[in-house]
Amino acid sequence: LRELEASQRTLLAEHEERIHLLEMERRRLHNDIQELRGNIRVFCRVRPLLPEERERQRGLPHLHFPPQDARSLVLTRPDDSQLGRERRPELRYDFSFDRVFPPAASQQEIFQEIQQFPNPVPSRRWPGPCAHSQIPFPVGTDWVSAPCAHSQIPFLVSPGRYGFSASFLEIYNEGLRDLLLAKGQRGSELEIRRLAPDSDELHVPNLTWVPVESEEQRSVARTGLNERSSRSHSVFQLRIQGLHAARDLRCASSLTLVDLAGSERLEKSGSVGSRLRETQSINSSLSALGLVISALCNKEPHIPYRNSKLTFLLQNCLGGHAK
Repeated sequence: LRELEASQRTLLAEHEERIHLLEMERRRLHNDIQELRGNIRVFCRVRPLLPEERERQRGLPHLHFPPQDARSLVLTRPDDSQLGRERRPELRYDFSFDRVFPPAASQQEIFQEIQQFPNPVPSRRWPGPCAHSQIPFPVGTDWVSAPCAHSQIPFLVSPGRYGFSASFLEIYNEGLRDLLLAKGQRGSELEIRRLAPDSDELHVPNLTWVPVESEEQRSVARTGLNERSSRSHSVFQLRIQGLHAARDLRCASSLTLVDLAGSERLEKSGSVGSRLRETQSINSSLSALGLVISALCNKEPHIPYRNSKLTFLLQNCLGGHAK
């Protein structure tokens, strides 16, 4: 019986090692597939008309969704040129994205396109040291994708071996605000720092990290475009840390949800004074984000992360193996 027990222990250890190696290979292949599809993907979702908009116009006749191409969107408008050339019935503008969702698309359809992104977060079987840093999920002002993204986590991890913590902050006029402070509590000044002089990983010292139970807070102000227009970018991060005691391995991943403030044209928003400064700050940071994503897509040697607090904070979410 002792000999049988010893042989079974040896066999079990061999199987565990094989499972470990296969899991590492699965992660590598999954990462390769995601990178081939694109670490950065741009989706276009056309929202349904609001009730007051349906009263003013009949449908969306200027938007066309080619039935055989889920990646294209066509905009048309009447040709009102006064240059004397022959007028065409309409002007046509063709746009291409990684995926286009028409107004009738459901939340489930949209999340289906991104549900593979959280997969690099530690899976049920221990995968070894994580090769992935952070997975950003840009979402709308209603945080519609957040519940879907969170719902993936319980299926991907096992309790007991992993620890979860979360932070929630906003970027308002190029300043960082901790949204998890207790009411009336005054927080320390927040700055983005490197973990170590020789490290590329960034963190925010003095930022509150708590279990994932928080209430959204936003800086809002009335403008000519939207009476509850968001005046800040908010960033929620779920940090997952794992420990495999037998192998003395540690693993860390992060899921990042970003709610970006919308850009506004100054002449249309009617912003003045402090509202004007907010609008300029929002537009500047969104422009910086566009430049960073463009530089990453073009594989440029220099990525201008430091052009705004938004891109600097999200540097680990956008570069490297991040999705």
